[in-house]
Order: sequence, then C-alpha cells, then structure tokens
Amino acid sequence: MIAAISPPSRTSTPGPGRLRIPTRHSVRFCNLGFPLWTRKLNWLYHERMQMSWVRSTSGGWFKSTEPPPEPRIKVEEDSGGQDVFNADAMNSKVSPEHLVIMVNGLIGSAADWRFAAEQFVKKLPDKVIVHRSQCNYSKLTFDGVDMMGERLAQEILRVVKLRPDVRKISFVAHSLGGLVARYAVGRLYEHSSKLGQSGLNANSLNLGDTISSIQYLEQPCEDRIAGLEPMNFITFATPHLGSRGHKQLPLLGGLPFLEERASQTAHLVAGRSGKHLFLTDSDEGKPPLLLRMVDDGDDLKFISALRAFKRRVAYANANYDHMVGWRTSSIRRQNELPESNLLVIDEKYPHVVYIERETTKKIQNQAFPIAGAQTTDIEEVMIQGLTQVPWERVDVSFQKSKQRYVAHNTIQVKSYWFNSDGRDVVFHMIDNFLI
Repeated sequence: MIAAISPPSRTSTPGPGRLRIPTRHSVRFCNLGFPLWTRKLNWLYHERMQMSWVRSTSGGWFKSTEPPPEPRIKVEEDSGGQDVFNADAMNSKVSPEHLVIMVNGLIGSAADWRFAAEQFVKKLPDKVIVHRSQCNYSKLTFDGVDMMGERLAQEILRVVKLRPDVRKISFVAHSLGGLVARYAVGRLYEHSSKLGQSGLNANSLNLGDTISSIQYLEQPCEDRIAGLEPMNFITFATPHLGSRGHKQLPLLGGLPFLEERASQTAHLVAGRSGKHLFLTDSDEGKPPLLLRMVDDGDDLKFISALRAFKRRVAYANANYDHMVGWRTSSIRRQNELPESNLLVIDEKYPHVVYIERETTKKIQNQAFPIAGAQTTDIEEVMIQGLTQVPWERVDVSFQKSKQRYVAHNTIQVKSYWFNSDGRDVVFHMIDNFLI
C-alpha cells in the first residue's frame, strides 16, 4: 500500500535567486516493492506540490512571468471545455473554419494547453478556433482510454453542433491524451461511401440532431471525422506503444524487475488507464486495448481514421522525459532512433533536434502482418500496425535547458513559469500546421 510520511523540516537557507518552498508531505512506494525509485517518485510529488503552491501565491507577492493574453483573444466556457478564439475574427462575416481540439494527459486539465492555444489564435486569428477539452481531467484520467475516448467523442460532437461554420478538424494531444484522441477519432470516423446514402455511418455515435444531414450532403466525397475534413493529428510525448516495454517508462531506470513489478501494480496508481498503458487489460477475453487500436476493428476503424488525416505528427523527447520513453513516443524500434551525432540545433527552434518525414511510398513498400501475426513481440506488432500510415517524427531535446528534468511537461509548455523553454516546440508545431 502507499503510505504518507512527513519528511524532516528544511532548515537550510536558500541561496541567491532561489525560492524556499514549503513542503509538508512525501510519498513512499517501498511497500509496493519499489525502494530504489522512491527518491524519484518523491521528487515528482514535491514538484507537483511546489507548482500548486507557486500558482496559489502568484497573485500576491510572487508574480508569474506568464505573458497575459492579448485583449482580442477570448476564452469561452462551452461544451465541457474552453473555446479560444479571436473576437474580431468571430464577429466578421467569414468566421474561422478550422476547429483544433486540444487534449490533456494524465491528471491534466484544459489549462495545460493555455499557452499553445493562445499562440495558435494569435498567429492564425482568422483561421482557427481552438477547443481545449475538459471532459477528462484530474482523476477522470484514471478511467481508461476507452471511456475517456467516448467522453471526448461526445464532447466534440457538441462542439461541432455549436460551431456550424467549422469545416475542418485537427487534434493536438499530450501524453495519455494522444491515445484518448486516437480512440475518439476511431469512434467519430465516417466513410465517404455511406455519407451520401444514409447520412450516418454505422460506426458513428448516436448523433440525433447533433449534426444536420444537410451538412453531410454538402461535404465532398471524402472520409470525415465528426462530419468535418480531418487535417492534422499531432501528439506530444504520447506512449503510442504503451509503457510496458524496456525503458518505455524511463522513471524505472531500465531495471527489469522494476518494470515487471510496475506492470503488475500500475492499476493501483492509475486505475484502468494503468492497465491499458501496461497492456494488462483483458476485458471480456479480448486482447489489450492498445493492441486492438493499431488496426481497424468491426465497430471502430482506428487506422482508417488516422489515414483520413492529411498529416500525422509525433513529437517526442529524445532524453530527460521520465514518464514516456523515446521509442514509444516516436513509434520507432530501438535501431531506428537517430544517432546522437545526427542531432542538430536549429536557430529558430533550438530544441527541435531531428525531423523525419515518412513518405507514403515508403509505407506501401513495407509488409504489415497484423492479422494473425506470428510474432510474440507485442511492441513489434503495434509498430507494424501504426506505421501502416505515414508519420512525421519530430525529436526534441532539452538537454541544455534548466527545465530538462521536467521535459515531459516542457514539450507542451504546460505551465509557462516552469516550462517556458518549450516555446519553440509549440511555435514549430504552429508554423508547420496544415490549414
């Protein structure tokens, strides 16, 4: 079990330029059989407590360096989330037609994407409306990828109903949110061959009057996500291959016995989501959910939905990400990871160190023995399944940054005060966004 203890009080005087932040609690995982990584887990716990404390005092004697939003950028609470848009553009005759859905990760919230959403609207004021999803926040992220995906799909349908002018849709997701987004698009996928016949796909949710049949008939004969044209599907530090493999959860230091114990006890920490991440779920005797999500099923077309997007991009931390390994976030085998001497520094995007663009031709020349695969390597099966469609891979390194130890959050600028060095990664994403 998890026991809480109180650490000895700090008596040292903080050095110049340092804050003395009080901490009252610590968490030890020794009784779970993890004595060697107690310090790391305690450090992560203290970091979260310190962030909460700094935020609570930022309105008083401590001033945050987070830039205030421009007056024209408006945030509207709606549809279970927050819509971010340019007020002038929304009041014009031609309002933005591109809906960007932002999805948070484990124990996250809509606030995690605040900086990126505002930069989107600032750079593309007449092009995009950004919706920061709020249906899966805090402890709701323990409910499992499938349940979270269902909630996200329902939320998106409500947003589309309230924004009848939107015609395109893109997804930007962090960490676990990338898996949730992949599940949701599989639920929302509609094939063109059925749009003109019945208006709704058998794979769709019970839409009712959520999206009018007229809107369907006006759409060109192409695949749709929630009735809209799919454009960009972008993930940041998402464990696409799960956390079960060697060094896929770097926090464990690559020690086999800790990785084995973590897979057995993950559900105690993260509920059903923990089971999904470590591929230990077997609902109704079915294969693990993440394994099913690398191909089309009878009712959910996961790969067809991903293929419908014009671009699929995986941003991955090459180092210092304690929560998600490089292989799983970039959907690569170990021998496919770039060599350290190939990593370069871009003056405009100093933390983007490697970009790999995969062509459709390269994908078509590969074999994908997914159905009835003979290999017992689950990770290999997932790689083969997900790479049926081309991905752009963008490798990120905060090795020379003071914020490198929180790289998992810095890559998305979760909190500007703690993660501002990830600005260039967000700008890289926006500058290459397909409108």
